[in-house]
Amino acid sequence: MKFSITTPVAALMFGAAMCAPVLAQSDVNDIIIRAEKASYYAGDDGKSDARMMIVDNQGRKQVRQFTILRKDLQDNGDQQMMVFFTRPTDVKDTVFRVEKHANSGIDDDRWLYLPALDLVKRISAGDKRTSFVGSHFFYEDVSGRAVAEDTFSLVSEEGPNFVLKAEPKVPASVEFSHYVVEIDKSNYLPVKIDFYKGEKLYRQVEAVTIETVDGYPTVLRSKVTDLENNGYTLMEFRNIKYNINLPDDVFSERSLRTPPRAWLE
Repeated sequence: MKFSITTPVAALMFGAAMCAPVLAQSDVNDIIIRAEKASYYAGDDGKSDARMMIVDNQGRKQVRQFTILRKDLQDNGDQQMMVFFTRPTDVKDTVFRVEKHANSGIDDDRWLYLPALDLVKRISAGDKRTSFVGSHFFYEDVSGRAVAEDTFSLVSEEGPNFVLKAEPKVPASVEFSHYVVEIDKSNYLPVKIDFYKGEKLYRQVEAVTIETVDGYPTVLRSKVTDLENNGYTLMEFRNIKYNINLPDDVFSERSLRTPPRAWLE
């Protein structure tokens, strides 16, 4: 899977852009807003159990299991998230906490509680695109990248997906030069994101399985592939529930050391 932008698939994609009808920027913005809502803001809150299988370039596997609790303060806006790890032993009771500041221009707040050290570690803005607990997912993949950080343009609207190109407004803040995202027209979920360094495709995020849960199109399996090192991580979600009326105190600093067991069962 070591492709560059000059491969036939990419050439066709960008060739289509030369003849595709031009959407107004307001229409492109509408696509992005709807995609963000579908991806990260389904319902008012939610819970899911997750399992990650991490596979390195030699085929060696590691597994991580955890529960995600999420509450929206505003659609496409501020959001709170807690991730409680249960397996394996070396990450058990580790907790990842996020306070998302989507439209304020302020960096999201992220913390990681390390039980072996009884330490709450703040994840700096500069570390948001680093490995999430040893996987090929980044911290930013889990909580979501704010759409305000990128400039989007239409590549193609042929076929079942919108294809958009995104360029970071602050290039020095990220490792990629741009990414290309395919958004399913039927449900506005992103189904594939290709990250580039110049003309080199080096990282890919895919929605492998999508089903409707409680009336919301939901990604049940996703995959991140490191095309430079040939490793990948599969993430599977189960026991998904929306609109469960999570109380505010679930998302407090106290929950890092004292998890809300009633909401994790």
